[in-house]
Amino acid sequence: MSTIPLTTNGAELLRQELHRLKTVERPNAITAIAEARTHGDLSENAEYDAAKERQSFIEGRIKEIEAKLGNAQIIDPKLLDAEGRCVFGATVELEEKNGEAVTYQIVGDDEADIKKGKISVGSPIARAIIGKYAGDEVEVQTPGGVRKYEVLEVRYE
Repeated sequence: MSTIPLTTNGAELLRQELHRLKTVERPNAITAIAEARTHGDLSENAEYDAAKERQSFIEGRIKEIEAKLGNAQIIDPKLLDAEGRCVFGATVELEEKNGEAVTYQIVGDDEADIKKGKISVGSPIARAIIGKYAGDEVEVQTPGGVRKYEVLEVRYE
């Protein structure tokens, strides 16, 4: 497995989820299985099946998060010597040619959430603006066609 880029905030969120899964969700699943066992015949026990399925999901997610954190390359954009260049972790303000301004932070795949203004480093917009400086213009091939942006500002938060 190759390294997985994460911001410091994204790594902390994964650690918090892992802690919650191990300390809250896993014990709850074990309790639910034990309670379902008391209801009799396991072959016809829907509660038992649901509890086992939930436990399986939790264990799978724990393994997935542990693997991601084990292969993570945690990047703090404040510590990079980027000198105003758009890099992983940077927050970039763009202006579309129609005058609409948008702000995105370039993050890892697990952190991406367009509603929060966080885009994956592998997204078309991020790939187009990586390495650019404020004042540069970029063309982005999107599923809806080519979009033109001007980089207004690059911040490292």
